[in-house]
Amino acid sequence: MDARQKGFLLTALGVLIISPDALLLRLIDIPPEQLVLWRGLLNIIGFWLIVVARYRRHWFRAYLACGKTGLGCALLFTFSTLGFVLGNHFTKAGNVLVILASSPLIAALLSRVFLGERLPLHTWLAIIACLFGISLIVLDDAGSGSTTGNLLALMAAVGLAGNLTLARSKPGTDMSPMLALSGLFTFLLTFAWSGRVMLPGAVDMGWLILLCLILLPIGFTLIQRGPLYLPSAEVSLLMLLETVLGTLLVWLFLSERPGNLGLLGGAIVLLAMLAKIILDRRSLNAAPARA
Repeated sequence: MDARQKGFLLTALGVLIISPDALLLRLIDIPPEQLVLWRGLLNIIGFWLIVVARYRRHWFRAYLACGKTGLGCALLFTFSTLGFVLGNHFTKAGNVLVILASSPLIAALLSRVFLGERLPLHTWLAIIACLFGISLIVLDDAGSGSTTGNLLALMAAVGLAGNLTLARSKPGTDMSPMLALSGLFTFLLTFAWSGRVMLPGAVDMGWLILLCLILLPIGFTLIQRGPLYLPSAEVSLLMLLETVLGTLLVWLFLSERPGNLGLLGGAIVLLAMLAKIILDRRSLNAAPARA
């Protein structure tokens, strides 16, 4: 298995694991600031346990190896989390998803400017097609919203793209341990804003533990390792599949059927991804022949 295949599989598996995020958020009935607070607190524990399981008695060295670059990744991941959750609070969810879908474009531009990475034409076309497909999925929910909410969503998109690009800037160094530090930043910032910690009910706490202690730490650990093998724009592009998978899970378990435009948008995203995978495969097969 070559590096690109490994990066694709790690990222795709991570996206698959976090895809119940939208469904579980519908089931958790607590104020949004408390949701972010508990998300940060449980993420600290979940990400740290994964680091200890992977590195055992050398777990602290994994943090030291990340250095200042890892600190930047943690801060940018924090901005992404806060922007996404609070953006949904201040503006329409459709606005947030459309703006967040621009993260592959932002990552591609950041990688071009700071890392000198070029993307093939078919990757650019896939990014544009997926952005169009995501726009169709959320068209009914999109609207003018509020300037504050739209800016928070843009902060989430820039934070996500910046985090993955920064992780890509230090080849061979795994930045996923720093996600535990991001959980700490998220918890402290939200606590400073809300000023209290509210204990959720048993059912809500159960969903929080499943999502924030298990699924998100495992999924985002895999995704954060993606830039070790793939350009950050391609990792961001694969993450758009979460919107499609999340919509399907909400439809399956809560009977919230997306409209025809939503189904068309999901099909466009999936077909764009499939076409990109096929073209990537052909490029890899053609490389030895050219050599």
